[in-house]
This record gives sequence, C-alpha cells and structure tokens, in this order.
Amino acid sequence: MQMLEKIWGLASVVSACRKKSFAGSVLAVAVALMATVVAAQRAAPLPDPFPSTYKPLPRVDTLIEHATILDGAGHRLENASLLLRDGKVAALGSNVAASKGVKVIDAKGRWVTPGLIDVHSHIGDFPTPFTLEDENHSDVNEDSSPDTAQVWALHSITVQDPQWERERAGGVTTIQVLPGSSNLFGGRGVVLKNVPAVTAQEMEYPGAMPSLKMACGENPKDTYGDRNQFPVSLMGDVAGDRQDWADAEEYMRKWDAYNAKKDPSLPPPHRDLKMETLAAVLRGQILVVMHCYRGDEMAVQMDVAREFHYQITSFHHATEAYKIVPLLKKNHVCVAVWPDWWGFKREAYDGVPANAAFVDAEGGCVMLHSDAVVDGERLNLDAAIAMGAGRRAGVNIPPERAIEWLTLNPAKSLHLDDEIGSLAVGKHADVVLWSGNPFSVYTRADVVLLDGAVIYDRNDKARQAVTDFELGQPVLEEAR
Repeated sequence: MQMLEKIWGLASVVSACRKKSFAGSVLAVAVALMATVVAAQRAAPLPDPFPSTYKPLPRVDTLIEHATILDGAGHRLENASLLLRDGKVAALGSNVAASKGVKVIDAKGRWVTPGLIDVHSHIGDFPTPFTLEDENHSDVNEDSSPDTAQVWALHSITVQDPQWERERAGGVTTIQVLPGSSNLFGGRGVVLKNVPAVTAQEMEYPGAMPSLKMACGENPKDTYGDRNQFPVSLMGDVAGDRQDWADAEEYMRKWDAYNAKKDPSLPPPHRDLKMETLAAVLRGQILVVMHCYRGDEMAVQMDVAREFHYQITSFHHATEAYKIVPLLKKNHVCVAVWPDWWGFKREAYDGVPANAAFVDAEGGCVMLHSDAVVDGERLNLDAAIAMGAGRRAGVNIPPERAIEWLTLNPAKSLHLDDEIGSLAVGKHADVVLWSGNPFSVYTRADVVLLDGAVIYDRNDKARQAVTDFELGQPVLEEAR
C-alpha cells in the first residue's frame, strides 16, 4: 500500500508539472512503478482450501551411467552419466562418479530422458474400466451450464483408476487433469504427480498453478444447441465468452474497491465461485488452456484474450495449428496436439499428420497430449508417429528435439520449467530409463523415477501396482 501511495504522489507531481519538460519522465516512472505493483498483485498466489498433501516416496541416491541421454533441452549425450541426489539432479555428463552408498545402474545400450508430462488428460475423472462399460460413470463434464468455471477437476478424480499405473509404465511422471470440453468454461484443472495415492490431494503438485479449461467450436454449441439453449452457434460461443469476461471484470472491480477500503465493518460483496475463478484468471493467478481445433477460431480467441487482458497458455487439439504459427508465436501460445487424429468431426477435417513437425519447424511451441486416457501410456510412440509424418513431409526432427514435445514444452506451458521438463542440476529427479531409443516401437520404460523415487520398475513386480480393477468386473456383467 505504501508503494501505491508513492505512485499516486508521483502522479500528483506530474499533474502539477504538466507544462514542465520533466513531466514526461516522471509520468514514465509512475507508470513503470504502477506496472510493477500490478504485476506483483497479479502474481499473488491463490488461497487454496484443498492444499496438496504430497510427500515424496522413499528414495536412494542413484547414478545411471553409460547411457544415451536426451536432456530435454535439445542435447544428446552419448555414454553419459546422471547422478540423482536427494530427489534432485546433482550432476550430468561424462565425468560423473558415484560416492559411497549410491546405487549404480549400468545403462549401457539404453537411453535416459526426463519424465514425460501429459499436459491434457482426463485420467481419474473419466476413469477406466467403468467408463468403458457405461459413460454415466464419467465425472468429466459438469454440463449443466455453458459456464461452470466454479467446478474443480480435483473433485472428480478417482485415484484407484488403473490407468495411473499404465501411464507410469509409459514414463509419464506429471499429468494435468482437466474437465471436459462440453462447456465454454469447463472448470479448473489440476497438475498431479503420478504417484500411488489414497487421495487426489496426495498427488497434487505443490505450488503448481491451477488452470481454467475453456472450449471453443463444436462441442459447446452442439451440447447446448441440442437442448435449444444458448449457445447454438459459433458466434454464440464467442459472445458467451465475452459476456462472462465482462461480468468477471465487474466482479473484480467490486472486490478490489472493497479491499482497498480496509474497513471490516463494511459488508463484503457477494462471493460467486464462478466469477472468483474468472477474476483469478484476469489477475494472472490461473492459467488458461483451451480446447480449439480450427486456425480461424484460435485467432478469434486470441483477440478475445487481448480484449480482456488475459493470456491463453495453450490451445489443445489444435489440428490447424500449422496454419497460424506466426500468430501463435506473437501471442506466446503453445499448442498440444495428437500425432495423426483428423476427420472425426467437422472441425478436424483440415488436420494434417505433420502438424506437430510443421509447428516445431517454424519455431512454435508444440506438445503432444493424450486426451483419451488410453493414449497416455504411449506418448513416446505418438511422438515417433509425428516425427515420421514430419520426415515424410520434408521436416526432419531429431530425437533430442522431439523429446521436448513431451517434456520441456509442457513444463513451460505449466510454468514449471524451472523445476521439471529437462535434466539439469537442481531440477527434480523425474527420470525415465528406457530399454532403447524411446521413439522405437520395440522400446519399453525399464525404470521410472519421480523426485528420485522409483515409481515403476519393469523387472520388479513390487514396483508394478495391480488394483482390484485389473482383475476384471464380473459384477458389472451380472448386474446388466
């Protein structure tokens, strides 16, 4: 508050000295200070009534030696070693030695990468095997209204979904679980560490920013158009977005005015959980991820974001991303795509297999994602498919570059790249030891570590969790 008073004091000086030559400089200083304060306010962490209770699993210091290492930051190291100490990367390179008490793994002929990040998943809130039997068991969409920004994916997650283990076996250590895409505003997403747990909060990534899942295009207009309810068109989608953002601005102004008075005797404005989420986006406290396919619709959504002064972190699915890479780069927006999905709905008709490679070749930020829960266990092979499509289209993406689609780029989009996404000293020890080249169909993850703890070992059944769901569901069949 003292800083604000100084700023307003400077503003008064400027007002009094408008005709003097130094007024412009003083005004510039005032504006810069105001921008600093606003940025600080926007960066303030959100109150969290459901805080993470994650605790790292038991771990031992480990040296992996004689491996081919893809560090996730564009480098390929041959016959190299990786030292993990206290859950962090301690050393990386060709001259790394193990001290006494360090577990040593000879990885000759094998490859090492950072843990994979699935940036768009419905694991747990669209759980197997129930949803394979009956989609009514899904809790992925609260499609009672076009705007359900107040709901949290965290509260739909089934931790005993057997797909968690399958994704661990696929090298996935970090997962962003999102609400579905029936609504313009689907609710908050959550970043999880892929560890066995009893509650979803035990999996929550401490300090990770929440996200707001939005959707444009056919899904919202078809969901509500079938009910003869707004929106029934693409222009209705955009109008609905803009009205809700305008309402959120008004809600934020009311609360800012109330807080500025610092008078506890005054009644606070009405608390609206939906508007609270949208206002937090406008303050920069929640990331925006958006289900969107077509290039022209993504362009419109970036205009809406500019109108209401928020940042779209990433477009997901983005089958036409290859058409608008300069626009994506200008607006600092990543895209999460599939390797070759196209034609399954109208807005996917213009998808191309080389989408990821084209975006990467033009300097865009591209990621691969699962969306469908069974796809999360083979993200490395999805990347291989996308690499092959690029090669056939004349774009050669080497392994040390392609691994960034699954590691560093997702970490950047989650604002976690200072902690995960690449193998660098001081970063979290999220590591996959592969039996060979991770982009080969013959390769499997041998060992997967998260914060330095082994969460999967292909040769140790004690490190391969089996749930009751893996034993089959005869009760479901008998109940039919």
